[in-house]
Amino acid sequence: MALQDEPSAAPSGLAHPLVNGKLLVPPVRPGTVGRGRLTALLDDGSQRLAVVVAPAGWGKTTLLADWARRGDPAVAWLTLDDSDDEPHRFWTYLVSALRTVNPALGGAALKALRVTEIDPLEVAVPTLLNDLDAMTIGRHALVLDDYHVLRDRRIHEAVEFFLGYLPPSFRLVVASRLDPPLPLARLRAGGELAEIRAAGLRFTGDEAAGLVNDVAGDALDTDGIAALVHRTEGWAAGIKLMALALRAAPAAGAGPPGGDERHVVDYLTSEVLDGVGDGQRDFLLRTSVLEQLSGPLCDAVLERAGSHVVLAELERADLFLVPLDFQRFWYRYHRLFRGALRRELATVAPDAAPRLLRRAAEWCAKSGEQEQAIRYLIAAGDRQAAAELLAASDDDFLARGAIGAFLRLGDGLGAEVVRADPRLAISLASAAGFTGRLHRVAPLLDLAEAAITAGTAPAAGWRSGHAAVLTLRAVYAQDGWTPEELLAMARRSVELEADPEIPGWVISRIALGSVLSGTGHHDDAARVLAQAVGRAAAVGLPAFTRLQATGLLAMALTNRTDIEPVRVLLRGALPEVAAIEAELGEAAAPAVVFLRLAEGVLAHRDGRLIQARDLLLHAAHLAQITGHPTQIVRALVTLAELELARGDRRAASAALSEAGEAARTGPVLPAVAAALAETRRRAGRDPTAVPGRAGGPVEPLTDRERSILRALCGPLSQREIGAELYLSMNTVKGYSKSLYRKLGVTSRAEAVRHGRDLGLI
Repeated sequence: MALQDEPSAAPSGLAHPLVNGKLLVPPVRPGTVGRGRLTALLDDGSQRLAVVVAPAGWGKTTLLADWARRGDPAVAWLTLDDSDDEPHRFWTYLVSALRTVNPALGGAALKALRVTEIDPLEVAVPTLLNDLDAMTIGRHALVLDDYHVLRDRRIHEAVEFFLGYLPPSFRLVVASRLDPPLPLARLRAGGELAEIRAAGLRFTGDEAAGLVNDVAGDALDTDGIAALVHRTEGWAAGIKLMALALRAAPAAGAGPPGGDERHVVDYLTSEVLDGVGDGQRDFLLRTSVLEQLSGPLCDAVLERAGSHVVLAELERADLFLVPLDFQRFWYRYHRLFRGALRRELATVAPDAAPRLLRRAAEWCAKSGEQEQAIRYLIAAGDRQAAAELLAASDDDFLARGAIGAFLRLGDGLGAEVVRADPRLAISLASAAGFTGRLHRVAPLLDLAEAAITAGTAPAAGWRSGHAAVLTLRAVYAQDGWTPEELLAMARRSVELEADPEIPGWVISRIALGSVLSGTGHHDDAARVLAQAVGRAAAVGLPAFTRLQATGLLAMALTNRTDIEPVRVLLRGALPEVAAIEAELGEAAAPAVVFLRLAEGVLAHRDGRLIQARDLLLHAAHLAQITGHPTQIVRALVTLAELELARGDRRAASAALSEAGEAARTGPVLPAVAAALAETRRRAGRDPTAVPGRAGGPVEPLTDRERSILRALCGPLSQREIGAELYLSMNTVKGYSKSLYRKLGVTSRAEAVRHGRDLGLI
């Protein structure tokens, strides 16, 4: 159930524009030294993955940008940053990057990504792969620059899946400071990996001569170039910094005082700074606090005018200023150069950075860039101001599908700051539940509950902070609570939300109706849900949430003898269901699963068994996409009931097997668990028992667990096993964990060995 407004599911484009500069191939400066020996490796498209891995300053981006601008293959580009470390945001940018070279690609995938309840790997990534597979003209490649900033394992798992099914005409190129957590060894062994590392990126004497001559003329002879290459070990940034130092002070010579990165940067930066005027030096130092620079932003930070002129001068002087768009509006400093400037600023003006960062935050907030404003406030050490802005910006993050970024910023504030603002803790808990991070919900709600007082203002859309906490506990934090306790929480939330003019009144009743239905109180659930459905539109809840509530109501009413109210609900809702499915595809699953399930139940009641089977198969598929165990079990049990009515006990047994496996992956409400047990009994299904190590019985293995066990014998990764069995990565992990427990083992090798001992494989 969604407990928030879902503007991400709106039918028209993204609510917040993408940063277009991230999707552009970086400009290549005139005079850039060609690296033909390296571009030849990139031109060879026989390997599906190419990695360019080296520390900062080795010329990874320049090499790839020069290659990308040659036109064959057609190259899409994405420059990553820390804010992209969230699956929906990452894949939205990736799809958008591909659309810069082929606008026909990825439209359906982008629609799916706007529904943040759906794992991108379930719908968006397969849809994108199908689009890529349909391309028949020319070679294509995608460059992911600065991949090392990504830490979320879900992104790496999905990229691995994406990589495994790329068509032959498409190539992925990853630039990173570290080896990306992808199956490099397997790809290398299979001849599907091209690698360029620091050793390959080292400048040769001829290449270094071209770079030095372009920057500093003929300041060095052949022996001087050789000495420079030797001292810098071919490091591109070191060579360029030395060339700048030579241009500023030709008599300085070619010998930096050390061979490692830090000493080279420190020495040469001081030479560069000594060669610029006081005005430019001050500008460089004080704007080094900024992650990206523009004229207006620098004006605000420095409390001056004309910064755009200085930026243009710095770019012409080649002072490590990288343009981010063709209009030369946004720039950034080379990361190593910026680091050196920050150290120098800390030395000459140790108290300046927080003040400058606060001005940057103020400008970003006024410009609608709340996320960047919060980052600057955190960097300035003003966590309280950052918390206040974050709490006030939750709708903005939701609107642009950046809930993962919202959570990461909350983590950066620290527990003490979150504890002091219960509204922020509630928003973070809601975001955690909304994105499937259920383990995080209860601790955040504990913080909120401890801080709420009689004078605490409630979260937006709620009359009571306690009601919001109780609702979120009942829906997202069910582990450790009895059904009676969950019901008590939901009922108390309804009592506290007494104003029918605000969303909290409706949302609390949707939550109560869901728990009532899941605990077998169907008539009470129908009554409460009817109230919620009747007020949902009036309080401004979006179609996505209204359809969820209507589906819950329809399923509660299917337990009655009189089915006519279900027909009435479906007649009103199904046109909207068809529209949202046409718009969002399978990403509409959380909104429509119960309505499609109710439609199948109605067809079964009417004796339209073939149509009912099609509808229930579709509903079961939608439930699998949502990933909610209670929904999956309910859909599969309903399908099994139909198969029994059709006389197909084999199909019923298969559905029940899937339902049983889903029930082991997470909490299932008792009425649904009881329905599973009763349908199993009627189907007469008795899973084969597995003999224990000493010959005694242990818990039975299901058919799916046996399939997983057989797959574990081979070389496939868990991701590949999932692809073979049409299961998600998380589902495979859940089955494997259950399998290990039943066999009494703790590893894949042990499971295979013991399975063979028992004659299971």
